[in-house]
Amino acid sequence: MAIRINLLHQNMMSWRDSPPVSVIVPTKNSIRTIRDCLSSIKKQTYSNLEIIVVDNQSADGTFEAAKEFTEKCYDHGPERSAQRNFGAAKASGKFLLFIDSDMILTPKVVEECASSCMEKDAVGVYIPEKIIGEGFLIKVRNFEREFYTGTVIDAVRFIRKDIFESVNGFDEMLTGPEDWDLDRRIKEQGKFMIINSPLLHNEGEFDVNTYTGKKEYYIKKGLETYKKKWGNDTVVKMQLGAYYRLWRVFTENGKWKRLLRHPILMAGMYYLRLRVGFVYVFSKDKIHKNNGN
Repeated sequence: MAIRINLLHQNMMSWRDSPPVSVIVPTKNSIRTIRDCLSSIKKQTYSNLEIIVVDNQSADGTFEAAKEFTEKCYDHGPERSAQRNFGAAKASGKFLLFIDSDMILTPKVVEECASSCMEKDAVGVYIPEKIIGEGFLIKVRNFEREFYTGTVIDAVRFIRKDIFESVNGFDEMLTGPEDWDLDRRIKEQGKFMIINSPLLHNEGEFDVNTYTGKKEYYIKKGLETYKKKWGNDTVVKMQLGAYYRLWRVFTENGKWKRLLRHPILMAGMYYLRLRVGFVYVFSKDKIHKNNGN
């Protein structure tokens, strides 16, 4: 179980002894967000880090923009899992941080993550995520996301490289649930922490159809494979089942109080959850029909 800790500046490690951290960013036509993402890495209070960008044949200038921030830019595919593994293989850091190209790190994220692993002997770290962008549904998305930190819906992002390598990295047969899959295998190796500093997920101008379309893509690409791999066990049932996803994750550990304090956001959240639920049921049924089941 992850432990939330408060990290005070005076307890931080000496920067002379700071181990290198490799921040790995997979990209695909990410010109809208890539500069903000990489700029936020450059602005970290932790200085001993490298940026590795693994692009997948972008046609919008993403690769060229990334070169403004780091020489370690590569082209590799076919999907995010393979890109991340490729980046990890190129990394020289003792620790790996995996973020998406539409994410922005607040200044102390890497500092707190590294301290968690060095001082608290953690093998991995959860980073709280805040959704930013435009419109009411962005507020709804942010409200929803805050319930997930450190749960089975979340996934570790900061990992000791030796631990990552010992479990053979991301499963390249999975696209979408590869984060959950890695999280489960890493959890078997030791203790996890949750830091205080968040990352910002820039979803821009939110569009429901784009959002559900992305969910449908991941359902088709990997969820059934993920379920077969883990045998549809208790954790899978929590991650994909209606009871946990629509109720328990929002009420456990006293979180129901926050849910009731924001009825309008709660209504918007359940609207999105039900939209995704319909997509999941429809897509799963379509997959079964195509497979002749």
